Amino acid sequence: QVQLVESGGGLVQAGDSLELSCTASGRTFYTMGWFRQAPGKEREFLAVITKSGSYADSMKGRCTISRDNAKNTVYLQMNSLKPDDTAVYYCAATPSNSPYLSPSRYQYWGQGTQVTVSS
Repeated sequence: QVQLVESGGGLVQAGDSLELSCTASGRTFYTMGWFRQAPGKEREFLAVITKSGSYADSMKGRCTISRDNAKNTVYLQMNSLKPDDTAVYYCAATPSNSPYLSPSRYQYWGQGTQVTVSS
């Protein structure tokens, strides 16, 4: 059974940094992505990693996606956090080798981790 488990969320202050982790079990994935969803908003693409990372324009320069294949874990390092970054952050995975940006292309999702940025 495939499972994705996120960790690392919490309450931080504006300007702080935070690293989220997502560990997959049950199989390995070449393509894994990070998304977030704020109350009343649609799920938003942040970053995806295959052989390398790709980023949403809103996150370029502020986040880095990386992976540790030995641990079957993907990370999202976020810097210079703002109150607008407050959301539930989700890890997702797809058996495809393509770096999809749309959440509809991902078959597996974690339960989400809350990130709250105070001003």
